[in-house]
Order: sequence, then structure tokens, then C-alpha cells
Amino acid sequence: MDSRREPRGPVPPEACAGQTNGLCGAAVPGCLFLCTGVSGGRVALTVEVHGAAPPLDDHWEDVVEASFRPLTASTAVLPCGHGALCEVALPPADHRVRYCGRGLDGGAAAASSAARDAGPVGQYLLQFWPAPPTADRVVRQTSRGAAHRHRHARALGSPVSGEPSERERAEIRSWGGRLPSCRVREAGDVARGLVPLDRDLLDAVDAACPVTQRGLARWAARRAFTAAGLDGVDWIAPALAALDRGEPLPTPFDEPRRTWDRFFTDDRTALTAPDPPGVGRGAPLCRALALPALRAAADPDPLRAALGALFAAATAHGTDYPTLFAEARRRFPGLGGGALPGA
Repeated sequence: MDSRREPRGPVPPEACAGQTNGLCGAAVPGCLFLCTGVSGGRVALTVEVHGAAPPLDDHWEDVVEASFRPLTASTAVLPCGHGALCEVALPPADHRVRYCGRGLDGGAAAASSAARDAGPVGQYLLQFWPAPPTADRVVRQTSRGAAHRHRHARALGSPVSGEPSERERAEIRSWGGRLPSCRVREAGDVARGLVPLDRDLLDAVDAACPVTQRGLARWAARRAFTAAGLDGVDWIAPALAALDRGEPLPTPFDEPRRTWDRFFTDDRTALTAPDPPGVGRGAPLCRALALPALRAAADPDPLRAALGALFAAATAHGTDYPTLFAEARRRFPGLGGGALPGA
């Protein structure tokens, strides 16, 4: 896809330079280079323009996002060596693009002419909506082909240039003046949410070892429920215990919808429940904000688990989040400070 209307050949390395994803190259201004799982044959591609971020359909196997700013008011989808497939009217302003794929590993089946005649191999969706520039990210990875392309993109490093572009400067500003690691950028909103709260702590969690990150995730989840006065509820306490043992979360925490259904129908946890002893103003909201901490802490990736649980715990603490962060630094010396007495 090119807003300059110039057909291009195979994806050049500079298209994905400095990115974490290798499916949607957005490093060249005004251009998006889209990768599919086939080297020949046909694929099904749908292009959509939205006014805001659309919901993500679970049936897509591989999903990435990147920032894109058209250089003209006419943006065209250009397959290699052919004319435009379609054109969309995107204003020359910052957009977010989501590229979804299904069947990336089925490309080998398209090698024969018989397979090509049978119909499209793989389905793809390209979505645009207005949004400020932020780092590209891998939202979902399932196929071997996508994993290979992501590894290749990350090995390219950043493009060699002089002054940073306006998009790069905006990205740096959005992270508090300095870019974090690619892994932090991939963590998405939970990592970015910590930036205005304590940017140094974000870097410290990133630099910690996986054991410390996992311990921090479990501790932060428990602190969130303690702050909300819910750590002793009979259907929540077993989940906290399972988290401490490194076991899968029990029902209803194995499915988000069931978790929220139980939360809102239990008189002890619903937003209309009376405040537990020792819990101050804002308790109903505090209870709701604590709930995501458990699933965040159970994330298989220790860094994402730590960042997600810490952010959930901070929101549950409200304006008292600096006390939470100070305690985290004392309890986990690798984040700065000494250990708590008796820890």
C-alpha cells in the first residue's frame, strides 16, 4: 500500500527497520509493505476505514499494528507489478493500522497451478482509524511464518538517519522522553500507562530478571486485592493461592466473562456492596480496578505479567499509588532500595 502511488517489488529491509513486527512494514514514510504467506497465487484482502479502533475478531491468527501517515489524500493498495486493487480516502494525518492474517502457513499449498485455480490462499484484513503515532506491536502471533518475519524485523535494527522524524519524536515523547526496550513497547497499554506514574520504575522492571518479574507480578496482584478489601473473598482467595503456586487460575478466572459475571452478581464484590473495613473512599471503583490484576499476573511472559499486574494494582490504589511503588522497591531490591523487614 502506497500513498505515493508507486508500485513496489519485494519488501525491502528498510520497510521494517526499527520495528518489532515483520508483517506490516511502516518505517518508510507514506508506505505500508504488507506480507502474506504466499509467494504466488491469490489471497483475500479486505480494507476498512473506521472512526475509532474497531474490536478485534478472535478468528484472526496473526495480528499486528503500526502507525501510518498518508502523504496524499488518496491511498492505494498496490500488488507487486500490477495496478491498484482499490483506493481509500485517508486524510494526510496520523492513523493507526491493524493488519490481520489467517492461513499464513498455508502458502506452500499455493505453489501449484491447480492450487492457485482453487481460490485464495489465506485471508487478510487491513483496518485504519485516526490515532496519534505510537510504536508498532505484535498483537497476536500464531503462525510459524509470522514468527519468522517478526524475528527478521527485530534483527534489522533501527534505520540509519540523522535527526529523528516527527513520528519518532512523538514516539519518544509518548514514552516520557526516552524509548524503552522493544519488549516493553510490545507490552502495549499497561506499559505505557506506567509512564506518567513512574517512568524509572518501568525501566527497572524491564531490567529485572524473570524470577523477580514473576515475584513482582504475584505480589502486585495480591496488593491490588488487599487494597480493594477482596483478598479474603472465598472465590478470589483460591485464585491468589494458585497464582502464588504457579498453577493455572481456577474458575471463574479462566474466562474473563465468567469472572465479571461473578464479580457483579456477588453482593460482597459488586459496585453496590458496602465498603469493607479499612477501605476508604472510591472503594467500589477500587474493587473493579483490582480484578484485572489476577489475569495480568498469570500472563506466561514474566515482563508482561509484572507490568500488567503493577499497573492494575496502581489503578486500584488510586492517588495512593506512590506508596505501592515505594513498597515494591523495598520488597524487591533489584528495583531500587532495600528489602522490607521480614520479607
